[in-house]
Amino acid sequence: MSGPAVGLWLFEPRGFADILAEVVPWLETFCEPVETKADGDVDFWVRDGSALGLPAFDPAGVGVFFLSEDEEIPAEDEDYSAFSRPPVQGLIVGAGCSGPVNHMLLGHLALALARRLDAPVDFDGLLSSRPAEGDDTRNEAVLTRARALTSALPGRLSEVSYDTWGGGRWLRHVGDAAFLEAWLQHPDFHLVK
Repeated sequence: MSGPAVGLWLFEPRGFADILAEVVPWLETFCEPVETKADGDVDFWVRDGSALGLPAFDPAGVGVFFLSEDEEIPAEDEDYSAFSRPPVQGLIVGAGCSGPVNHMLLGHLALALARRLDAPVDFDGLLSSRPAEGDDTRNEAVLTRARALTSALPGRLSEVSYDTWGGGRWLRHVGDAAFLEAWLQHPDFHLVK
């Protein structure tokens, strides 16, 4: 089973190898093992959440995490008008498993990386309270709930529209570190899966 993933948007171009040279030594302080794969992506297992400000957790339910370059950023179909300029590069940070501990770890990893890289976080969908039974992920009820929840949290959160398979448009949330920090403290915290 795969878990959630988030993007990090960069507004100045950087080599992925340079980013890894900065990030991998940091990951190695609390993750084991940290493996760079042949394609350049990095897999890692979080063993000590205290580096992220988290209490001890049961590693039995925690899977692998990964960091890779997002070759889809910038995307031609996304509306970046909420930003002073479009992103020029993207990264993906993801969890190999779902479940509350993996969502929480990924959220804290994304927060630390967003701060380290001065990057907003692309949540790859709309954030809201837990979906109601029968909710479609692309309907007005979901959008209304998302706007109500997220408007109550501090920080900056933008709606970025994109093309859908059916020829329509839908939205994803992209937020700053202050927003993600507040969302991590919310009782309904979860990431989009």
